[in-house]
Amino acid sequence: MPRKKLIRITTIPMTLDKILDGQLSFMNNHYEVIAVSSEKDYLIKCAENEGVRYKHIEMTRKITPLKDFISLVNLVIFLIKEKPLIVHSHTPKAGILAMVASRIANVPIRIHTVGGLPLMEETSGKKKLLESIEKFTYSLSTIVFTNSRGLYNHITENKYTSSSKIKVIGNGSSNGVDINYFSPTQGSENELKKLKESLGIFEGDFTFVFVGRVVSDKGINELVEAFDKLTLCTKKLKLILVGEQESDLDPLNRTTLGILKKNKQIIEVGFQKDIRPYLEISNVLVLPSYREGFPNVIMQAGAMGLPVIATDINGCNEIIEHGVNGILIRKKNTAEIEIALLMLKNNEKLYEKLRSNARKMIVTRFERKKICENILDEYKWMEKNHMTIKHKEHFIYVKAEQRVVSE
Repeated sequence: MPRKKLIRITTIPMTLDKILDGQLSFMNNHYEVIAVSSEKDYLIKCAENEGVRYKHIEMTRKITPLKDFISLVNLVIFLIKEKPLIVHSHTPKAGILAMVASRIANVPIRIHTVGGLPLMEETSGKKKLLESIEKFTYSLSTIVFTNSRGLYNHITENKYTSSSKIKVIGNGSSNGVDINYFSPTQGSENELKKLKESLGIFEGDFTFVFVGRVVSDKGINELVEAFDKLTLCTKKLKLILVGEQESDLDPLNRTTLGILKKNKQIIEVGFQKDIRPYLEISNVLVLPSYREGFPNVIMQAGAMGLPVIATDINGCNEIIEHGVNGILIRKKNTAEIEIALLMLKNNEKLYEKLRSNARKMIVTRFERKKICENILDEYKWMEKNHMTIKHKEHFIYVKAEQRVVSE
């Protein structure tokens, strides 16, 4: 008997590779999983790594009406052909396209995961447009997962959808963290020594690391400014930036670009497929982001025993407990970043306390296998209890029994 089909859709394959790593492979034991995304070569690699089928459909991250319409038509044709039981989307653009296409194609179970809301940093007209798109996406879905309690609260408080249609999985996160893959002492001492030497990191250096998109809304302008001020006083500090700049979508300001060129204590290494060596040679992860869903890199760094400095925003403040496994600061606040950097550099007792708590606080709450099992339970429950009925020329989701979907 053919297996029922589960189609996972993301705007770009990096989400499959970095955010959902291992989850498609896990689900493929229970469904026939098909990965859909853009950037064909990267998508093929992701599908091969996960052992699943793929379908390349080009999608853009910007608002591009003509290209978006072509993507939508291609998605509808594909879904009608495949007849999946479940379509599960991630990222805003993939979400609206997937939910519209799967509704047109009469897909029984339509799930969208909210992993972050770019609109939270927008104002006026564009914010209203993005809010309308989010509301429309949610209205077409069977259920909406948010990967943090903060996002759940924001969505319900702003009435983007009803609380009965939205749920946080477990303690949060879209995928948890592989606590065996991300664990201390992964690399050999010799390899780590060579990496340090290649980056100009010397004995006695205290090293901070940032991992993610090197863009303004990740707080890079404030981080670079704060770190640059500290290096006027000491040369025993290093800052590693792991990730690519996105000058077309969210460029850094000119002052930051100038500092990056002149300050030799800031080391840019670009995108890295394996971030573990960079975490292992560092003392503290810094994530001064303006907005997050549920940042994987904080869990990954914590699993490797690193304290974290992060902004006091949803997602971050659900992983980091201030003064226990990290330091929380206000967003867009250069002075607080500077104070936190200096505090962990100079206060050895505090640093050791945060470091000793880091891994155990991740292992007990965000182990990947448990998150995957929780999502699978949701799939199976919906598969067992769903039915579709025609109502005012629309298909709507009806639950077969009362169930509380928000904790």
